[in-house]
Amino acid sequence: MPDVRITNLVKRFGETTVLEGVDAAIADGEFFTLLGPSGCGKSTTLNCVAGLERPSGGTISVGGTVFVGDGVFLQPEERNLGMVFQSYALWPHKTIAENLALPLKLRKIGRSERDRRIAEALAKVDLGHLAGRYPHQLSGGQQQRVALARALVYSPSVLLLDEPLSNLDAKLREQARAWLKRLQADLGITTVYVTHDQEEALALSDRIAVMSEGRMTQVGTPVEIYETPAAAEVAAFVGRCNFLPGRVAARTDGLVEVDLDGAGTVRVASGLQAREGDAVTVAVRPERLEAVPAGTAATGANALRAAVVTGSYVGSRYEYLFQVGDRTVQVDSARARLGGEADLLFGPEDALLYADPVPAAK
Repeated sequence: MPDVRITNLVKRFGETTVLEGVDAAIADGEFFTLLGPSGCGKSTTLNCVAGLERPSGGTISVGGTVFVGDGVFLQPEERNLGMVFQSYALWPHKTIAENLALPLKLRKIGRSERDRRIAEALAKVDLGHLAGRYPHQLSGGQQQRVALARALVYSPSVLLLDEPLSNLDAKLREQARAWLKRLQADLGITTVYVTHDQEEALALSDRIAVMSEGRMTQVGTPVEIYETPAAAEVAAFVGRCNFLPGRVAARTDGLVEVDLDGAGTVRVASGLQAREGDAVTVAVRPERLEAVPAGTAATGANALRAAVVTGSYVGSRYEYLFQVGDRTVQVDSARARLGGEADLLFGPEDALLYADPVPAAK
């Protein structure tokens, strides 16, 4: 399967710029996800690759074939790309086999070859026994698999998926995620996936591009995106994160000492180039905080005096909200029925430091 290269992609609708200098190099066989909130430009990027939108600038190539750029614009039917839409877009009056036959007929593939490809594609998604049914006779998960089989039936060079699991309920979406990951790995097909679901992106992807306001804020593996987000905005969008504003008090041996506004002083292991007095934001995820009885903090750990606000049992853990100074902090804990005051502990390496301001709630 070929690679996909997007260079300085720009898209404007009238005077509104939706994409501004998007760059991506997607490797042969890679599962690459565009992740971000509504309106960030992820679906527009996918539609530009598919040929459903004409970019205002930049280039797109697949396997050395230029799709967009240097006066070239290939129509969607000339690109040999498979696409699955959020709505599935199945013909309700056609059987499953007939839905899969349509793209093959458009390519003028003979009857016997069509039948072979349809049977093969349905077998890949474990639906060969339902070829004669109509879409309304299938579950949502089965319809999603039919849409995927239709995208695969003509052997596309690249698979484009636009939030294909968003119409499924939570349990079915989890099952479909595991099934889709196995199928993509088995086929080895280059895949570009669009979602706003962070858990979905982390579970499925080889690499993730986090998008915001028409730009790629960070591109990296799921571990890189979650563990070392490049900006506070990425940390805020991918997973849950607590943000504590403060000012640099001192720097020693790779540790930055930060005076938190009204909540004490902490040390963070960081290479951030910040001078004494600079405003910074300390970011720490809920699972990196340990709640212990007040006054029992171990020497060397950062300790924030806090008061329990609420606690909820969510099956595998308890989720607490603590009041720290004038801010509310989320904590994941195995401890039941915490109440009153506590110390929230975390090591210098468990937090991140940003020069960015505290991200606004989304």
